Amino acid sequence: MLVLPFGITRLLSGIAFCLGLVLVVVGGAELFTGNALISMAWASGMVSTRQVLRNWSIVYTGNLIGALVTAVFLYFSRQYTFGGGAVGLTALEIARAKTDLGFMQAVVLGILCNALVCLAVWLCLGARSTADKILSIVFPISAFVAAGFEHSVANMYFIPLGLLIKTDTAFLTTISRSAADYASLTWTNFLLVNLLPVTLGNLIGGVVLVGLTYWFIYLRPERALVPASPHPPLAQHPSAPTEVDADGRQD
Repeated sequence: MLVLPFGITRLLSGIAFCLGLVLVVVGGAELFTGNALISMAWASGMVSTRQVLRNWSIVYTGNLIGALVTAVFLYFSRQYTFGGGAVGLTALEIARAKTDLGFMQAVVLGILCNALVCLAVWLCLGARSTADKILSIVFPISAFVAAGFEHSVANMYFIPLGLLIKTDTAFLTTISRSAADYASLTWTNFLLVNLLPVTLGNLIGGVVLVGLTYWFIYLRPERALVPASPHPPLAQHPSAPTEVDADGRQD
């Protein structure tokens, strides 16, 4: 069996992963991590803090529901048994690796991830065609996947899928594994060890490193620069002539 080098495997995974953001941007869907760029409109006073938090809450919940439903569909399709169980084994290993992360490590990996995701969305704003948008997405998204950064919405799918596969003891037997091999893969660790810190990191990376940074560079209002006059206003100048009205009174 041909085994590709680690870097090539990660790069190919990143290219395939681009499909997700392509469907979001081209299809007009809502993605929590990309919506971190709403911070630019907030900084410009176009939306309120309440509106931003409302959007993030609704989209985050919707993304979570969609990811969980997709994981359930894939589990019942038994697609994880394909390739002699290689698909399921890979899913288990990915999920375990994500729940083995340290809290601060997960935060920083989340920061780096969403900086690239939001840069991809930012680049799409300059696209004039669908092909331009897709090309703008490919490189930043491939980079974050290949580098192993953490994306909260993707983890809403990867980890629950691993948790579901873990319950299939017959499958675990066929791949010479047991539930004990994935002791760290629990729903508690999914929520507290991975999803919470990665979500915080995604917000920092998207809001601070991209949203507010680009707002400061391109969109912040600038003070009007009025050149200083070398003389005081004419009416206050001691030598300024006064006007005389029809009755002979001076103004």
